[in-house]
Amino acid sequence: MSFKIESFIARRYLRGAEGRSEGRQFLKLVTYISIGGVAVGVATLILALSIVRGFSQEIRSKVIGFGAHVQVESMQDAPLDDSSELVSLVQSMDEVESVSPVIQEFVLLRKSSTDVEGVSIWGTTEVPSFVSTSIVSGDSSLGPDSLGRPGIVIGMKLSRLMSATIGSTMTAFSVNHDSESSTLSPPRVSQFVVRGIYETSLANFDELYVFVALDRAIQLLDYNPDQITRLDVRVREGVDYTEAANKIDQSLTFPSIARPITDVYRSLFAWVKLQESIIPLVISIIVFVASINIIGTLLMIILEKNSEMGVLASLGATAKTRRSIFVHLGLYVGVTGVLMGEILALMFAIIQLKFNVIPLPAEAYYMKYAPIELSIVDFVMVAVATTILCALSSYIPARYAARIEPLQAIRSR
Repeated sequence: MSFKIESFIARRYLRGAEGRSEGRQFLKLVTYISIGGVAVGVATLILALSIVRGFSQEIRSKVIGFGAHVQVESMQDAPLDDSSELVSLVQSMDEVESVSPVIQEFVLLRKSSTDVEGVSIWGTTEVPSFVSTSIVSGDSSLGPDSLGRPGIVIGMKLSRLMSATIGSTMTAFSVNHDSESSTLSPPRVSQFVVRGIYETSLANFDELYVFVALDRAIQLLDYNPDQITRLDVRVREGVDYTEAANKIDQSLTFPSIARPITDVYRSLFAWVKLQESIIPLVISIIVFVASINIIGTLLMIILEKNSEMGVLASLGATAKTRRSIFVHLGLYVGVTGVLMGEILALMFAIIQLKFNVIPLPAEAYYMKYAPIELSIVDFVMVAVATTILCALSSYIPARYAARIEPLQAIRSR
């Protein structure tokens, strides 16, 4: 079994990084700070990647929960005719799991003379499952109550703005434009009773969308029985919904088009993508700074061990051997820091998942707590990249150690 003298000496220097006399403890402290810098950088980078990954996943699941994977609508910003045929066509595709007809228009919603808000009324056969699971008060029933009043489900933010509670009576006003006479037709009016209040932390959604039964939306908005605003299409698990949207779009005739949800809410997903690209880049600077600290630490150790390098050189240690000692030392500092950092990141991630110790303003980030999505890929990539960076950083002081003259080093003792 071959004996690696470089590795042995490097481990001794790492465990006993002590200077002479008055500087003895200082050098050990600097070594610990260098390891700690790598650990903090690695932990911060992994947590940043996990939070960004979790944030992207959370936003995507919430938006898809509202609008499905693919939306089929008209290019002319008008209702789609022959909805039953359109539903049958889309539902027959292998990639499609379910199709939901939707009628959606802007209306005025009134609770009292002072509580009036503009909202987007969403007529559907049933409330989307994501919204149903986000009900915080009441239920998601849209059917009529004992008095025959149809139900309505509203968001928490809207309920606070209008001081509405379960059982409150809401009046919806719809004004349709008569294209032939270029005048506004008399408003159509319907009354609803609040049956449920949902909260998704998507502030704009919770304030804007209210859900009613599809037939009630048809009456309020004066649609024909076979007209809809759009189709919400959910694809089967494992199917790429962008590719599914393209396939659906090819089967449609003008003016119908199919768009993936990422195109419908393009600005929101662009913002998420910006977070994904910028945050890891910024946090990576911490790891880079930590690797620079390794250069300073190794130079200090070389100065302290200058005479020992001279003794090794006089005993026949080549420049390559002396250089290898400090490359190994830098590598050990990096590996130790990486292991500590990954353990620290894993512990903090588990704490966040269980106790939500990092709160977020829901108005800005669409969620109340920082999400965590752990991935083994992040741990492996960060570990490999940091270790390589630390090894490269140690090469500069290692070259200096290789040029030490034995006689001059021994005389300096």
